Amino acid sequence: MQALTPLETPRYLSVKQVADYLSLNEKKVYALVSEGKIPATKVTGKWMFPRELVDRWMLETSHGGALTDRLTIVGSDDPLFSRLAFAFAEKAQAQALVSYSPTGTKLGLALMQNQRAEACAVHWGPAQEAHIRHPALVRQFPRHTQWIIVRGFAREQGIIVKPERAAMQRAGEETLRDPELRWAARQQGAGTGRFLEEHLRRLGLEPAGLNTQVTTRSEREAAAAVAMNLADAAPGARAAATEFGLHFISLGWEYFDLVLDKRVYFRHLFQQVMDRFMQPEARALANLLGGYDLGEAGRLVWSPG
Repeated sequence: MQALTPLETPRYLSVKQVADYLSLNEKKVYALVSEGKIPATKVTGKWMFPRELVDRWMLETSHGGALTDRLTIVGSDDPLFSRLAFAFAEKAQAQALVSYSPTGTKLGLALMQNQRAEACAVHWGPAQEAHIRHPALVRQFPRHTQWIIVRGFAREQGIIVKPERAAMQRAGEETLRDPELRWAARQQGAGTGRFLEEHLRRLGLEPAGLNTQVTTRSEREAAAAVAMNLADAAPGARAAATEFGLHFISLGWEYFDLVLDKRVYFRHLFQQVMDRFMQPEARALANLLGGYDLGEAGRLVWSPG
């Protein structure tokens, strides 16, 4: 049977159609699905294949990847990471595209699942539990069998407040119970919001009881809400507080890691980005912002077996 041409091919393909489109037999298509290699989704019990993603998959798997000059990073927000990514993009100029779009941890992984990004920054709880929590989080997504986790850095997580509210650090739990304290919350699925929620529950407080005035979608937006007097307190990293000249109450440390496809790990472009963390300029910037430990940057910390 003659293979379908792109103009004849529908937007969503059945097993038979994708087999014709790629000139494969149907058994091979089912094998690719079971191995998690070809982009597919099950609709009312039938496998369907978005043609656009099938085309992208073919490009990515040809000769090491035709898109090796592009790297799209989504997920969690971080001041140090964004500065290093943007500096690298400026240095690369038109030779490569490195984009960083903070979306929050869970939305970032969903974008990875749908093959809309090559890497996702994640943080999901205290540093001492990251070796359990981060793999458990990525296993919620079917494509996790193709992913690995690479260590970014450790960073200090806590509460961002105005300098005049520094006394909160001494008041602790009693101040957190204050119904007049206006909070800037984070969007659903953000690791920073989860870190605060778990701390509150350990104190016997319910996050829903906070006097939330505004919802923010990044570390910097949360800090800006406090600086602009839209809120009195916000969860966030020490570095975000430093950038806005705000006070910081430490709640502990966490790991900021990168989830990526195994193939992306070997791309020269990704290795160049990670190499930025080894440079003296990155160490100096981390010290200036405060609340970072880059000692394990670039280490492979998890693979699916």
